[in-house]
Amino acid sequence: MQFSEGYVPEDLILQTARSLAHEVGLGAVTPGAGAALRLLAAAGNAKAVVEIGTGIGVSGLWLLRGMRRDGVLTTIDVESEYQRIARRIFVESGFPSGRTRIITGRALDVLPRLADGVYDLVFVDADVAEYAACTSAALRLLRPGGVLAVHNALAGGRIGDPAARDLATITIRELVKAVRESEDWVPALLPVGAGLLSAVKRAS
Repeated sequence: MQFSEGYVPEDLILQTARSLAHEVGLGAVTPGAGAALRLLAAAGNAKAVVEIGTGIGVSGLWLLRGMRRDGVLTTIDVESEYQRIARRIFVESGFPSGRTRIITGRALDVLPRLADGVYDLVFVDADVAEYAACTSAALRLLRPGGVLAVHNALAGGRIGDPAARDLATITIRELVKAVRESEDWVPALLPVGAGLLSAVKRAS
């Protein structure tokens, strides 16, 4: 696990963003999960990506590095101060401001305003209580063949423990099961970082 997490090393800008996130008490995707996000974006030749949960910009930076050179990352968060730092991180990493659309607000208020069926990838790293609603929104937002990615899908390692009955674990467990059993998705649960639930939207 340690080898795979460090397989794709982070440069100084990513290391700085990660340190800033730690300083303000925010979690961030691990290098292994970030590399997986970059791979998913690159594999889908992603031009339009939605990120739910900007944070300091760690995951956004990984996503941008996998997207097309003309791609735009739409990233949503309630904390404008964190987004201000993320904006600076993106620019310092060489991405012009036109490559990002940074929206401050609650995801469940913002997502209904986004267009149907035009996004290549949706990454969910929000409040666990909103995971199901964000996943439902992602199904509407994604084009056929588009990719859903959900952070912390292993619930801190508790996902497979029947004795773990806390609300967050139950919520994630139900989401993972619902995506697996849905005819709308082709899913896989990737054991990178805190777990990355990934699913491709089936063509209708």
